[in-house]
Amino acid sequence: MSEMSDLQRRLMGQANAINLFTQEEFDTALNTAKAEIMAMAIEASRTAVMMEREACAKIAEEIERERWENEGHPLIPDFTSHIADKIRNRIPSQVLQ
Repeated sequence: MSEMSDLQRRLMGQANAINLFTQEEFDTALNTAKAEIMAMAIEASRTAVMMEREACAKIAEEIERERWENEGHPLIPDFTSHIADKIRNRIPSQVLQ
């Protein structure tokens, strides 16, 4: 798409009372917006996965507590807390700071 002359921009801008952008300016702004949206989506997904992982670890801990209360002994000593830690730290690089 060819660039508009200053006269074309002035006439169209005044007639419609809107800001006009070149295709290059529009493409740059669009790419920036897309990158920001993708970054937020990735972070939201990462947070959701970590929240789900934490919930699963808590379920494993709760099962161990219930077993201890009902039977008076753990499933296997430290086994369930080991499972909970494994769930929480499955992918260490994703651990939230």
